[in-house]
Amino acid sequence: MTGDPQPLEGALSVFRDTLAADGYQLSWSVEDAGRVVIRITAGADACADCLVPLPVMEAIMADALAPTPYTLGRIELPAAS
Repeated sequence: MTGDPQPLEGALSVFRDTLAADGYQLSWSVEDAGRVVIRITAGADACADCLVPLPVMEAIMADALAPTPYTLGRIELPAAS
């Protein structure tokens, strides 16, 4: 992960914990102009039906980042999602 971790960790920690409960891992990196790339990867026991569709995930993550100096660049979901 790159960028200033403070505001991003705070904004994304609840989602990291929620996804972990369903067997997923959330990581992020910051690209040009403060755009955040969020990666969600599935663990061996991940609940395939537990991830929301990409447009919903984008809206949730964009809202979470709104109070930070960052914006959502893109979300990378597991291939089967």
